[in-house]
Amino acid sequence: MNELSPPEYSRYARHLQLPNFSTTEQLKLKSARVLVIGAGGLGAPVLLYLAAAGVGHIGIIDPDRVNSSNLQRQVLYAEEDLGQLKVEAAQKRLLALNSLIEIEIYPNYFTKENALDLLHQYTLVVDGTDNFPTRYLVNDACVLSNIPYIYGSIFRYEGQVSVFNFAREDGSIGPNYRDLFPTPPPPGQVPNCAEGGVLGVLAGIIGSLQASEAIKLITGIGQVLDGRLYIFDSASFNSHTIQFKARPETLITELINYELFCGVPAMEGIPSIDASTFIQWQKTGKTYQLLDVRQDFEHEVDQLGGVLIPLNKLIDDIAQVPRQEPLIVYCRIGSRSAKAVEYLLSQGFKQVYNLEGGIEAVRKQENV
Repeated sequence: MNELSPPEYSRYARHLQLPNFSTTEQLKLKSARVLVIGAGGLGAPVLLYLAAAGVGHIGIIDPDRVNSSNLQRQVLYAEEDLGQLKVEAAQKRLLALNSLIEIEIYPNYFTKENALDLLHQYTLVVDGTDNFPTRYLVNDACVLSNIPYIYGSIFRYEGQVSVFNFAREDGSIGPNYRDLFPTPPPPGQVPNCAEGGVLGVLAGIIGSLQASEAIKLITGIGQVLDGRLYIFDSASFNSHTIQFKARPETLITELINYELFCGVPAMEGIPSIDASTFIQWQKTGKTYQLLDVRQDFEHEVDQLGGVLIPLNKLIDDIAQVPRQEPLIVYCRIGSRSAKAVEYLLSQGFKQVYNLEGGIEAVRKQENV
């Protein structure tokens, strides 16, 4: 790692022509170990540009498979990748782009059980997730591991970028995610991209900014978004930057139950059936009702049948929910349907079950 090979000099020539960018900075990229959490809308451009830039070791963690609704913004993938694990499709594409780097893949969820062990293998984390429990988990794990966290989020037409837990030259540590967002929003107040939609190109813009911050942080060139939140509105093409500071009361000593912290229904407390049981019910002709709480466009792409009532309309349209028992509620991966089951139980419904893992788990089980 002490020098660049002739192929590397040729590949990274445009970097080496930059002011203040020499072989030293390119070698820093080559020696870097970056973990990208989530290989979706944000993770796709992050991974492409980090691989192209010559980041020597990239880890990718994501349990999902490629589906057709991903292709509108997740530019790592093609139609031929449909049904494949994202991490495997991503690894193949990235190594085809740059065979001089290493890609390590983890087809798993990022959880509090594996977070610290994973982060101890890396020096920088780029977050491409789309839910609050995982964001708080990523932040806390990075704080406990003493590594920086490059944050990005997108929703509809707006995106955000910042750098948390940055080690400054004076020895101090910059603010983290909890300093900016001490508490999560109330459950259901902020829908995810599947519920609220997102402009495809916005993922490319924000993901590229995250990759830029990663390269700056690794090489030491420029000023990273430490203590600053950059906000971009693609609809109006307006942007602004908010400055924030560490809060003395922010204290992170351990990983917690992030679903509980963010108000996500505890799955163990929700009546549920798994995908294999559901398929067995289908085969045996067992009588049941189905409720899909995804959005209309998701239902059109793939569905298990039943009544469609998006989660954000469930309160107003509860009269349309089938009253025959049992009732199985499903969504893409089981999180929105868990919220729906919790609400229906509070409204007097009895035999209501969440489909664990959602429609994705059923499709995976069918392919076994």
